[in-house]
Amino acid sequence: MNLSENCGEARKIISEYDPDKITIGVLGSHSAEEVGVSAKVFGFQTLVVCQKGRETLYAGYNRHLFDHVILLDRFSDIIRDDVQDRMLKLNTIFIPNRSFSVYVGYDNIEGRFKTPIYGNRFLLRTEERTEPRNQYWLLEKAGIKIPKKFDKPEDIDRLVIVKVQQKKKPLERAFFYASSPEEYYRKAEELIKQEVIDEVDLKRARIEEYILGQKFNANFQKWALKDCFGDFDFLGFDDRKQTNLHGILSLPARDQLAINVPVKNEEIGHYGLTMRESQKPLVYEAAEKFIGICEKEYPPGIIGLFALQGAIAYDSDDPEQKRLAFYVFDVSPRVPGSPCVGPTSPEMRRLTLKYRGLLKKHGVDRIEAPMDLPMLEIRYAAENGRLSEIIT
Repeated sequence: MNLSENCGEARKIISEYDPDKITIGVLGSHSAEEVGVSAKVFGFQTLVVCQKGRETLYAGYNRHLFDHVILLDRFSDIIRDDVQDRMLKLNTIFIPNRSFSVYVGYDNIEGRFKTPIYGNRFLLRTEERTEPRNQYWLLEKAGIKIPKKFDKPEDIDRLVIVKVQQKKKPLERAFFYASSPEEYYRKAEELIKQEVIDEVDLKRARIEEYILGQKFNANFQKWALKDCFGDFDFLGFDDRKQTNLHGILSLPARDQLAINVPVKNEEIGHYGLTMRESQKPLVYEAAEKFIGICEKEYPPGIIGLFALQGAIAYDSDDPEQKRLAFYVFDVSPRVPGSPCVGPTSPEMRRLTLKYRGLLKKHGVDRIEAPMDLPMLEIRYAAENGRLSEIIT
């Protein structure tokens, strides 16, 4: 099913929904708690789809966040007709997260998942580095600064990061670092022997320059209803804590050199950051460029939350190093799953002021979390007969 066919089918389905009884659905992983809380704040019914053995957090400890629970043997069973029919009867609008992409699969999401999605389901595939029109392709076409890419290990002439998927965990990556071809092959061989990675994924890995700068993950909300909300809003910054990388980094350098364990970049937490105001325009400009290229190449473009993960460093095109640049090395074309952004970002106060009138209408005092913004747009669309404009 192509984009136009999908959008037509999704719009037909949502035209039959009762806009006063919308249910917000999410896969029980990644950022489901965020979705449940914000949906409840804005008065929606909620549904979580769980996999047996992984349901306790949602169906047990946080059952109050979800009115409906669907328990499946495998996440991928969500495409079964009986599951789809139940979600459609509940007038479900689904919020895609990273786990949804990985466990359900892009072919299923694009061609077999009937439930309307808040966002552009065809953009989810761009997160994969092995896809032809992926995030890097989009970043390059948009003219956004990205780290230098090396096509083969023999070309390595500086510090690089090798982005390779973990062998046994499809959601996680086992990045490693090298400064020469010899170091690359030595570290790769060690990780293969330890069964952290395999040769197939190593061949598909991306080798790129390691940017020596402070990392900033910039979080945004792209509005579908531009006439009401504008084009996009910046929500704040975060960075990631990773196991076991940050455990190793917390050791003194002498002890780091003494241990021999494979480094894993498995994201385990988040923390909030702020940036000097003088440099923030760099981030806004990158977002504008990325939004523009997505609208052109994947119409209707981005809808909802997304993140540009990058770093502020000295511009490589400025030999005197007087100018800083925002290098983007990863994109989250869906809910980034950064719950710290709400309580740590000063941008939340600004957004509360911006949308104070709409918030008061729904009995909400302030924007407290990024996920509040998608819920605000869904609520507005439901009340104004515009649900077909915010889904695919």
